[in-house]
Amino acid sequence: MQRASTATRDRYDSLSSREREVLQLAAEGHTNAEIGKRLFISPRTVEIHRANMMQKLALRNQTDLIRYALKQGILPND
Repeated sequence: MQRASTATRDRYDSLSSREREVLQLAAEGHTNAEIGKRLFISPRTVEIHRANMMQKLALRNQTDLIRYALKQGILPND
């Protein structure tokens, strides 16, 4: 189990600070347009950051993203 946890942390560490911001906001359920407004970037740029982040973390969809965010403590597990 320790190796899987370390591998997951290593993948997170590979994200840029902007990708981490996008991850946080996307996991909270914000749309690309909403994220773009918050971060003062275009929705297309959000899509690119989101695609890069999903690839680096080996996530396929929004459900995977939310599960990952919960597991990493990015979202509170209420």
